[in-house]
Amino acid sequence: MKAAIVQFPGSNRDRDMFAALETISGQPAHKVWHTDTELPNCDLIILPGGFSHGDYLRSGAIAARAPVMRAVATAAAQGVRVLGVCNGFQILTEAGLLPGSLMRNAGLTFVCREVMLEVANPQNPFTCGYTQGEIIRCPVAHHDGNYFAAPKTLAKIESNNQVAFRYANGTNPNGSVNDIAGVFNKQGNVLGMMPHPENLIEAAHGGTDGRRLFEAALDMLESTAA
Repeated sequence: MKAAIVQFPGSNRDRDMFAALETISGQPAHKVWHTDTELPNCDLIILPGGFSHGDYLRSGAIAARAPVMRAVATAAAQGVRVLGVCNGFQILTEAGLLPGSLMRNAGLTFVCREVMLEVANPQNPFTCGYTQGEIIRCPVAHHDGNYFAAPKTLAKIESNNQVAFRYANGTNPNGSVNDIAGVFNKQGNVLGMMPHPENLIEAAHGGTDGRRLFEAALDMLESTAA
């Protein structure tokens, strides 16, 4: 399994993601800078959290137009798995690789706490380590995580079973429509989510609920390679 993590000016969860992938897979991920125009040969591309370009214009708007994103879009179109977490989710929506958009939190404040997530679709290589309706824990840390989609787009997302996770048990921290915390693209190979699974992968972090997302993706890639 070969993974690449794209770094932007303002990324601050990239080191967490590097550490999580190496801990789980035993292999270091490739580092890719936002001005790169090509990606290394890889099976998984990750856009980590942070505040790319200081969240100027809109969160993820400038990063979505970085040279590397053309290569990310090409890889995604070819079926390569892409995961965007927090700011990475914002970048993917701004780049048009995922439907909807991320707006300012309903409370107009930065939110940093643990939430509960319901697994809405475990029939995907990213989420197949979970069960339908399972409730898991996951931390969030964002200011612009309020997921929104126009009614017609939202109806398509729901009917296509593109919702990966929903905030559960009244823990929606940002006002996201339909409690949506993560969505897939129509093809199912791109996942964006606001919570940070990389921060809950070992007991020292207080739990391992995030670990299964990475293990499932890695298992899928290994079985495909075999």
